[in-house]
Amino acid sequence: MLTKRIIPCLDVKDNRVVKGVNFLNLRDAGDPVELGARYSDTGADELVFLDITATIRSRKTIVELVERVAENVFIPFTVGGGIQTVEQIDELLRSGAEKVSVNTAAVGNPNLLTEASQRFGNQCVVLAIDARRSKERPGKWQVCVKAGSEPTDIDVIEWAAKGEELGAGEILLTSMDADGTKAGYDNELNKAVTDAVNIPVIASGGAGILEHLYDAIIDGGVDAVLMASITHFGNYTIRQMKEYLASRGIAVNL
Repeated sequence: MLTKRIIPCLDVKDNRVVKGVNFLNLRDAGDPVELGARYSDTGADELVFLDITATIRSRKTIVELVERVAENVFIPFTVGGGIQTVEQIDELLRSGAEKVSVNTAAVGNPNLLTEASQRFGNQCVVLAIDARRSKERPGKWQVCVKAGSEPTDIDVIEWAAKGEELGAGEILLTSMDADGTKAGYDNELNKAVTDAVNIPVIASGGAGILEHLYDAIIDGGVDAVLMASITHFGNYTIRQMKEYLASRGIAVNL
């Protein structure tokens, strides 16, 4: 089994880390640079910073924040939110990010994935998918854009496979239904996507107890687990997560 990654997610709004439930009712969780440095120092494998209001407000991701993070964080990190062009991706990578994640812009312009992967390598290009169970099509999920505020008619599984074909090197898959609930990842969704693609999939949305991480890896087939609530508010340390997974036979970097 390949080593599985533990990735804290820092949703950033107005230069503060926030966390809500189902993308709503946001709570303040601290300074993104301080929090990122703490996770870097305590064993996280990677970090994800998402500027959750950038797309809604139609502005660029805060480059200054990326530069500050790069000065204080010594593990790979991904940045997303409001990224619309290859030039913006270039700017963020030059500012210190190892990867960029795109969601809304890729739906509007799928060629962005191809252009970015050809220019920077697909290892730098993360396709973020905010997925919500479809009310019209039972057993299916629809892609949502603009920080989850706008549903589309795009099928999540089809879009994930298309994203890989276009050049994405990784998928960040968030269940909007499970987000912030601490009731567990949507492993039916995770498994459907991991079966459809050959690139790494990061599960996001729903971590509440250590067993949920294990379930996402075993039942969902994912390569990495993303979490926010259970780390930001002190439920578990990165070390506890890794030791638990290792005790159950999951390969992790201790």
